[in-house]
Amino acid sequence: MQNRSSPPYFLLSFIPAVAYWLLETYSTLEIALIGGIVLGIIEMVLEKKITGHVHTLSKLNISLVIVLGGISLIAKEGLWFKLQPTMTGVAVSGFFLWKKWRRESLIHQMLIDMKTPANRMLPEEIYAMMEWHLCLFLLGFAGWMAYVALHLPTGTWLFWKTGGFYLAFIPFLLVEMLFIRVKIKGNR
Repeated sequence: MQNRSSPPYFLLSFIPAVAYWLLETYSTLEIALIGGIVLGIIEMVLEKKITGHVHTLSKLNISLVIVLGGISLIAKEGLWFKLQPTMTGVAVSGFFLWKKWRRESLIHQMLIDMKTPANRMLPEEIYAMMEWHLCLFLLGFAGWMAYVALHLPTGTWLFWKTGGFYLAFIPFLLVEMLFIRVKIKGNR
């Protein structure tokens, strides 16, 4: 029997961060920043080649890597490069808030676009609640990443930018699932 799961392409996003950490540890800051920027561009090219398109979030992240990496090069300070996860969290949260202000649900619309059967959908207010909680989580994590970038070593930053995000997201997701169950039972 053949395994049809797709390869973990999200691991591509770790390449610029890991390269930056390695190059900063064993080389100069300038080489680390240039390496992170170049590998960010290569990551985007690989995503296009492998998946056939570049996700909007990937475009945002690569743009931030390039811009913040450039600022870091000019300032001769790696902090700006390390603020990329903070800026991404703020940008994605801002997008959720903008959608909320327009009274639109991103998750609900995605499920409709994916042709999810109506009997498999939750009430729209559940998706609005989920998006609000996700927005708060992303803002909180963005704040944490700003603290990490400002006060902790690059190795710690690398951990939180990669696996640490998932380790923080899993408990959030579990609590969110409990919250949804309670909310659905309360609506019956």
